[in-house]
Amino acid sequence: MAQTQIDVLVADDQPLVRTGFRMILGAQPGITVVGEAADGVECVEMARRLRPDVILADVHMPRLDGLEVVRQLSGPGVPDPLNVLLITTFDQDDYVRTGLRYGACGFLLKDASPALLLEAVRAAARGDALVSPAVTARLLRQPEGTEWSEQPSRGSSAGLSNRELDIVRLVGVGRTNQEICDALSLSLSTVKTYLTRIQGKLGGRNRVEIAAWAWEHGVVRSSR
Repeated sequence: MAQTQIDVLVADDQPLVRTGFRMILGAQPGITVVGEAADGVECVEMARRLRPDVILADVHMPRLDGLEVVRQLSGPGVPDPLNVLLITTFDQDDYVRTGLRYGACGFLLKDASPALLLEAVRAAARGDALVSPAVTARLLRQPEGTEWSEQPSRGSSAGLSNRELDIVRLVGVGRTNQEICDALSLSLSTVKTYLTRIQGKLGGRNRVEIAAWAWEHGVVRSSR
């Protein structure tokens, strides 16, 4: 069933940034900014009280940074986790990997277009994640590129078949469903079925967590 109303909490220590996000999001039908937080502690408190569909949180905030916000609101062991979309001015790999490991459902640069912001928020509200070559793959891989690992690290295949590992590799470098179809000569419905099965085996909630697993377990690695 389609999401009819998306409530968003915006957390950033810069008032102008919060205002900008509020204006962009609030101008869209079906999206309401229900609160603004100026630091991480306030963000966690407001999120637990308001239970918004999406929390748009800056990585760098006073008192509690965005990574810790993610861990407290959607990290491993958190009951009824919330959807946290991280934003930052920096595209550093360690931020991305830590955020995804803590349970973030997406990662966006502050210079992203309004259209990309809206797409990411809507994906997060569905419990999915924005994964595109222009954003996620750029952050997950080193600038020098990537190389494929024919086999994941010993003991880390999580019971995935060879075909499932092929799909995990492509997700790990930011391929869309259609690009996976083209690369592996599969139908779109088959790819979606595989992705659902892979999420179940990995215990992941979305494609971003599949990508993070691929990097952490050596299925895809930097060529550096």
